Amino acid sequence: MSLPKKALLLLACVVTLSTTTVAGAYAAAAPTTLPADQFTLQSDYHQYDALNSALVGKLGVAAVHTVMDNANHERTGITDSLGLAGYKTGFKFDSGDNGDCANYPQGITTSRDAVGTANSGNYDGHQLVLVSWYTKDGCGGASSRSRITLVDWDATYPNKYRKILLVEPTGTTAAPNFKDVTVHAGGVSWYGDYLYVADTGRGMRVFDMRKILKTDTGGTAGQIGRQSDTTYYAHNYAYVLPQIGTVTAATTSGTALKWSTISLDRPAKSIVMTEYTCQADCTDYPNRAPRAIRFPFASGATTFAATTTATEALRLPWYNLNGVASHNSRWWFASSGAKKLYYWAPATGPATHNWVGGAESISYWEDTTEPDLLWSLQETVGHRNVFAVEQATYGS
Repeated sequence: MSLPKKALLLLACVVTLSTTTVAGAYAAAAPTTLPADQFTLQSDYHQYDALNSALVGKLGVAAVHTVMDNANHERTGITDSLGLAGYKTGFKFDSGDNGDCANYPQGITTSRDAVGTANSGNYDGHQLVLVSWYTKDGCGGASSRSRITLVDWDATYPNKYRKILLVEPTGTTAAPNFKDVTVHAGGVSWYGDYLYVADTGRGMRVFDMRKILKTDTGGTAGQIGRQSDTTYYAHNYAYVLPQIGTVTAATTSGTALKWSTISLDRPAKSIVMTEYTCQADCTDYPNRAPRAIRFPFASGATTFAATTTATEALRLPWYNLNGVASHNSRWWFASSGAKKLYYWAPATGPATHNWVGGAESISYWEDTTEPDLLWSLQETVGHRNVFAVEQATYGS
């Protein structure tokens, strides 16, 4: 049956309008570039040299392999049905950590970030997954300290992990001391021997994985620091990792960056960061479009230069972002609020994939014989799954 001319004209207008709307929505859902030279870093890797030397003299250093030889927690298998395409493998923490309402896992990095694929990605003889946590003063309290967890991910030491407290050196060289690092630890990147931990309002704190210190597990859970010339407590932790320096961010854009999460882009020899922001109605977070910025390491080094200018800056169309990753000009952004993993590459445009609730950071895992992976985790109490998916599933 043929349609009247007016009906045909109306139908054509509707089709044209619908197509325009879809095309416009598609265009709006892609990142846009910002002037990268608006964003800079200032780094100081020697901020605590004298105090750290004094602390080493008092406490002694424990190598990563020693820490893992003394790993005292058992990781377990994932029992939740994550329903993720391309799911490859994963684990969850023991029942105490899985159900702990005062400690929350946030950032993730691996020894493959640290050393690459050589020797199966082993650092000091171990293939490791590293997760950063922040601690509250009791369930629902204010943030009070931060830690990392080193998890063995090889057949030699199966199912083991160990917690290490992050500390900031204080005191004097005659009486060196340390205190808690009270950051959200929303993102973490391991490159060479250096561990970079996101400091939301400032940039990053820097730690050296060769300088883990041995502490006394005595005292009370609330005690930290120097008790005497020979006794140092750390909330009953056996190991602490002292800060060695600071990477401080600045911008000429007028709006300071919120370092919500970070990730290492190993091929590009850079760290990428993004911001957790809201579209509207947030009181604890900015109500604006988030940004993603790339900062390159110094040539041939695993450290930043004294001054570093960003090489890439993006304004993003997505919100509630807890995770970011980049690899070979491709980007991934995890949204806890939307339960989506957003993909974008300049050559192909954006794509949206289903993701888990309670999502946090992302780390890219390179492999020479198996598919490359994206590692991520959930912070939700009772469902703290650390998992890996094949990255090829989450493209355009």
